[in-house]
Parts: sequence; C-alpha cells; structure tokens
Amino acid sequence: MKVYVYTLGCRLNQCESEAIADSFSKSGFDVVKDYEEAEIIVVNTCTVTSKAEQKARRMIRLFSARGKVVIATGCYAEVNREEVESLGDNIVIFSLGEKASILTLPEHIERMTLSGMELLDAVKSFKKSERSPFSFDAHSFSYHSRAYLKIQDGCDNSCGYCRTTIARGKSVFLEPEKVVERVKKLEEEGFHEIMLTGVNLTNYDHDGEGLGGVMEKILSSVGPDIRLRLSSMEPDHVDDRLLDAISDYRVFPHFHIPIQSASDHVLRIVGRKYSISHVEYIIKRLREIKDDPFIACDCIAGLPGESEEDWKMTYDFLSKNDFAAMHVFPYSSRPGTPLYDTKLRVEERVRDERALELRKLSERKSREYLERQKGKTVEIIAEKNGEGTTGNYLKAKIIAPQDYEIKEGGLYKGKITSIFPLEVSVE
Repeated sequence: MKVYVYTLGCRLNQCESEAIADSFSKSGFDVVKDYEEAEIIVVNTCTVTSKAEQKARRMIRLFSARGKVVIATGCYAEVNREEVESLGDNIVIFSLGEKASILTLPEHIERMTLSGMELLDAVKSFKKSERSPFSFDAHSFSYHSRAYLKIQDGCDNSCGYCRTTIARGKSVFLEPEKVVERVKKLEEEGFHEIMLTGVNLTNYDHDGEGLGGVMEKILSSVGPDIRLRLSSMEPDHVDDRLLDAISDYRVFPHFHIPIQSASDHVLRIVGRKYSISHVEYIIKRLREIKDDPFIACDCIAGLPGESEEDWKMTYDFLSKNDFAAMHVFPYSSRPGTPLYDTKLRVEERVRDERALELRKLSERKSREYLERQKGKTVEIIAEKNGEGTTGNYLKAKIIAPQDYEIKEGGLYKGKITSIFPLEVSVE
C-alpha cells in the first residue's frame, strides 16, 4: 500500500511529517513522491497565514476528489475542523492532541488488504488517543544525514496576529533529562548533527533554567563529533546563558530570529515581548562568538499601525545588520486573534509594496553573504548525491580526492572554493 505525506508550514511540521512517513515506511508501506500513486494521503496543515490555509483547502479538496483516503492534521485542521471536514466525505481529522497516534495507525491497517471504502472505514475505526506532543520518538525525526529532536511545543506569548497559541496551546517542554537521553541515543546511532526544534524554542523551561540550561546539559554529555543546530530563536527569552552555551564549537553558526518589525512602536501594538535594542544585542553577541554566522530572520510587512517611518526603520535595520536571509510575509489578518478587527490595518497595496522591497533587499543581502564565504573553512554534513549542508546552512557540492570516501551523514571540514556553484573542497 502506498502513502503520500504533504506538509505545509514550519520546520516542526516538516519534522513531524518525516516521523509519520517513517512510521508508515517501517510498517511496510511505500512512501511515494507522487500523490496520484497513493491510497492514503496525510496532510499536515498550517494556520500562520491565510495563504497557507487556502493552499491546505485546495490540496485537501484535490486529494479528496481523487478518491484518496485523506488524513488531515496540524494547526489549520485543529482550529477549522468543520471547514476541513466539509471538503470531502473521505477526510479523517486527527486533532493536534491525537496527531502522534498517527504513528501507530500503520500497525492498525498494515495486515489488511483494503481499498476504497474499506480502507476509509479502517482509518475511521482506528482508535485515536490523546498523546504527548513528544511521543514522536527522537529516531523518528531522523533523515539519513541529520536528526531532528522536538523538545518544546506550544507558546505562552499571545502576539496580536498569531493563531499558533490558539491551535497549539500553552508552552510545554520535554524534561531536560529526557532531552539528554534522546540526544545521546541519536549520538549512539551515528548522527553528527541534531536540530533542536519547537514551536517557540526559546520558551523552553523559561521559568526555570531555560534553553541555555538544557543546552549546557547536552553539551556536557556528548562527544566532540556532535553538532547542534537550533531551529529558531524568539528574541524575548534569549539571554546570556543561552548565548554562552551557543558559543561552544559544537553549535553550528546558523541562527533564525523572528524579528517581524524593527519598530518598538509596532512591536508594542502587536504584543511582541522584546525591544529592538535587545535584538541588536543578540546579533552583536552572535557575531562575537561565531565567525560571520548565517543569521536569518522573519519579518512581516504592513503590521497593524506600521507607518511609513516604522517601515523605514525596519528596512534600515535589516539592511544595516546584514541578514543572510529574510523570510518576508505580508501581514495576514487571522480570525480569532486580538488584532483581527483592528482599525490600524495598513492598506493592502502599501503592504505589498513594502513586502516587495524587503524581498529585494533579502536577495541582495543573501548574495553578499555568499560572496563573503569564498575561501573560508567550514564544516559540512554529507548528504545524498555528493552534496551537503555546511554549518552555516549553505547547500554545497562536496569536492574530494578520488580515493577519499564521503559517507552520508558524515562530518567533514573543507574550504569553500567556489560560490556559483557553491563547492566545498575537503582534504
């Protein structure tokens, strides 16, 4: 039997989808890349923007119309359950609380020879259960070359434009001892890179020792050949303890910071819990402890209350701080959020013009960052087809001597000898 997994949204969704695909594969299912071949399609949805929801509806409707058994989960399916169910009679919803139970669904149907309605009835009859968001075992998050480990879920912030808290609930985290245990297990399995993920990763144990505390425990428990990567760093809980932990050579020089706006005035309106001066401090420290790290950011054009002056502040800040990549989103009003009916909304034409200018800036800054890398020595994790990802998150072709064996998932050191195309020569 064949299964197709379709994912929208954040890296955490991607990680969970990989775990779901892995569970089907281990039960003897074929995980295919063409949905037309599949009998079962799992759609992991997102609610961050209206476009993400529109795409989820379009794809679920398409899959349903093809007569597939469609399993819908994720944030959009959580907050708009009835809307998703109305898209077809062959759609089965797994709430976020039930999402991890999809991992055991293959065991329920693997021994059955089913098709059409029988298969749909089998999926519908599966006994769903509310399970911990950390039921996705560490090994289930593993690609061939790196592993993903979810250590946090939910969010305690209530930003005025965001539905994540509505969908995911309050922040929860995997206990530090279990985090260390899972990291060590991945190390024993031979992984050299582990990405720590969460909905709001820096919310991790923020009333206790925080993300910095668990990073210290991990780093004191693993060997010299493990490398850690953080999926994202919300600024409000980035403190010196975390930054000191990040200075360890085993933490890759790649960071993603959701900034959204460089105007304190706008940040207050939308309920962000940090100042732009704190973001500047974070960037300054990251550049002190790492050599020209890859620093990316999220920014939202046309947030409520954003004047021309506010937008200019954001543009100038992003330009001055040389971000290696910028993920630019036009503001999208989300139902159920505090700012859904605000009268401070920016005209759509102005919003879209600002987003376009930020994207142009991002393209220029990304190219400038790449051009600075030529001649630098980097670490690289080998992937398929002779390619790899450097510590500062650049995709590159690995150039090695003829008798040099490059193993997938291996950690190597080399020099960037070409930018276009990007090539790393290992010794």
